[in-house]
Amino acid sequence: MSNSEMKNRTLIEDIRSLRLITGVNTPYLPNGQIDLEAYDKLVNMQIENGVQGILVAGTTGEGQLMNWNDKIMLIGHTVNLFGDKVKVIGNAGTNCTSDAIKATERGFAVGMHAALHINPYYGKTSMEGLVAHYNSVLSIGPVIIYNIPSRTAQDIPPSVVEILAKSSNLVGVKECVGNERVKEYSSEGIVVWTANDEESHDARWDFGAVGVMSVASNLIPGLMRELMFGGKNPTLNSMLMPLFDWLNLEPNPIALNTGLAQLGVIRPVFRLPHVPLPVEKRIEFVHLVEVMGRENFVGDKDVEVLDDDDFIIVGRY
Repeated sequence: MSNSEMKNRTLIEDIRSLRLITGVNTPYLPNGQIDLEAYDKLVNMQIENGVQGILVAGTTGEGQLMNWNDKIMLIGHTVNLFGDKVKVIGNAGTNCTSDAIKATERGFAVGMHAALHINPYYGKTSMEGLVAHYNSVLSIGPVIIYNIPSRTAQDIPPSVVEILAKSSNLVGVKECVGNERVKEYSSEGIVVWTANDEESHDARWDFGAVGVMSVASNLIPGLMRELMFGGKNPTLNSMLMPLFDWLNLEPNPIALNTGLAQLGVIRPVFRLPHVPLPVEKRIEFVHLVEVMGRENFVGDKDVEVLDDDDFIIVGRY
């Protein structure tokens, strides 16, 4: 085995052991450009609270609303500032195989540790096409498969993953379908993370998931670490469930963006097509923070109910 193969093997084992990965939010300036200062503070809050991996420009980070240059810039920026403290996973997935290959090459060139790859959505393909698409990016470096049929309109079945698992560069699967699927993979020795915060406690402690790729950890990284590391804790899980439900009121990351803005951690700027949650849901968030304890949430400002005109909605960016 060559030195580079040895290095890759060690890296893949390191990534496979990560229990808590945050799909990090991307904050914006009033002109709609990326607010790197707020982003860096948010990532630092994650690291200080024991998050082990940062997924850059995923669904939660609105990678679909970025051009490729901005996406690769943000991945490289994250590696440069934080790559010695956390593993950096870059979202290089898209429905065009050629673009996915180029993005994966560029992401590894700027130092990301692994690539996250969704299956081709909208312009869907056959099962054989899925295998070929994934093999083309697996040949480049460590890859995590992302299965979220609610967004792609196509499930990636275990039969496809089992073929792809023959590649030494398959790190594992980020799975949204549910804990029975999680169990199916974990019982076959395939590393799997749940992408559903509300299922993550049971996924981790009952169904064999290594951990979670979390949305909620943007807001409550310390509590999510406790949920993934502290042993079975149905009491804590029940306490967190109202927040998980609130985060799922609208397609992610609408609620998360609203909540982070209410905590004063990011500016209240939205890139269309996302708009903030309505005011009654913003009031609900303030109550949630008060019940759960402000100290458990990121940032140090008082939580507030923002008015409609506090938000900046940007259509061109």
